[in-house]
Amino acid sequence: MATSNFIDTATIWLHAGKGGDGAVTFHREKFVAAGGPDGGDGGRGGDIIFVADDNLSTLMDFRYKRKYTAQDGENGRAKRQSGADADDLVIRVPRGTVLKEAETGLVIADLSGSEPVVVARGGRGGWGNSHFATPTRQIPKFAKPGLPGEDLHVQLELKVIADVGLIGFPNVGKSTLISIISAAKPKIANYHFTTLTPVLGVVRVGPEQSFVCADIPGLIEGAAEGVGLGHDFLRHVERCRLLLHVVDVSGCEGRDPKADFEQINHELAGFSAELAQRPQIVLGNKCDIATPEQVEEFKQYIEAQGLTFLPISAATRQGVDGLPALVYNRLKDLPPIKVYEAEYKRPDKSLEPTRPFTVTRTGEHEFTIDAPWLERILAGTNVEDYESLQYFQTQLGDSGILDKLVEEGVEEDDTIKIGEYEFDYLY
Repeated sequence: MATSNFIDTATIWLHAGKGGDGAVTFHREKFVAAGGPDGGDGGRGGDIIFVADDNLSTLMDFRYKRKYTAQDGENGRAKRQSGADADDLVIRVPRGTVLKEAETGLVIADLSGSEPVVVARGGRGGWGNSHFATPTRQIPKFAKPGLPGEDLHVQLELKVIADVGLIGFPNVGKSTLISIISAAKPKIANYHFTTLTPVLGVVRVGPEQSFVCADIPGLIEGAAEGVGLGHDFLRHVERCRLLLHVVDVSGCEGRDPKADFEQINHELAGFSAELAQRPQIVLGNKCDIATPEQVEEFKQYIEAQGLTFLPISAATRQGVDGLPALVYNRLKDLPPIKVYEAEYKRPDKSLEPTRPFTVTRTGEHEFTIDAPWLERILAGTNVEDYESLQYFQTQLGDSGILDKLVEEGVEEDDTIKIGEYEFDYLY
């Protein structure tokens, strides 16, 4: 059985860069006995940016690489020199790729335009010790570490951008039709599922008059539930403004054209109620081998439902020459191609406690503090330096952690654990 290299979904992890750490340095100069603190700030971590690229047509690259990490910012240096900001990581995807937050399925961005989209932001650089000098703390031996970048689990879905979608059962002549009305050259053969990937073709109507048509691989009964190839490619019809529903009106394969028409619409409705309401022009193909009675009966059936019917023969070009102008005129009255609005919102840090923490008794004389922000302060604290520890003690007091420890019954020399750090409690 033929397999397709067309990949239109992928799930990846994004890790934006961490900000660089602030430096702990002091001014050193000849004939200057005691220079003050001059540690520079850390650089910003790299963002992860997505860009639409017309040279790409599948998400194949993301099948083999699942984790994307931006560079970290450079650490601060002496003489108040800030570390360099990290370069951003630019990821190129086919135009029409929709990014969703993997856990919730909410849309982050629709890469249909040309504007780059920042999806994961890098962390801010930490302050150097020059920021912490005060009249009473003249030689601060601590600095702030850089903040971590955003982590995001992202699902990519490629939804082909086309004005018109050719839909219908396998082997009804869609590939032949698109090869006639456009410059597309799909593989054409007399067996089902010849087309394994969506085929795009630009249809020229006149000077500066054209539209994009997509041959969507054959849908079959149960496609919306994942049967056959249909489930993989129904998403590519979602953007189409107009559907050309191709039906084998001759029934040469022993099929009933009315039943085929109803079944395809049933699959569309099963996949998306909105898609089922999309305008359609029904093309009765293979009229050259159908009887006039077959064509007339199917025409009356379609027109009774308020739809436009056009008898054609893709093989002999009967009725095909006037099709592009008919479609172009219909498109002028329809809304533009659908663009998915962003739904995902980054967690609003302003609504969270600025310094959240929990204090838990984990032993008779042991307490554990869960506070990521405090771990970052500890990482930049010189535990051998009195002023540095004094600054850390102030953070414990101002945040309410000391009060909470007392409330939980902490005693002198009890063990306090904060992340990988451990120390004794002293009054």
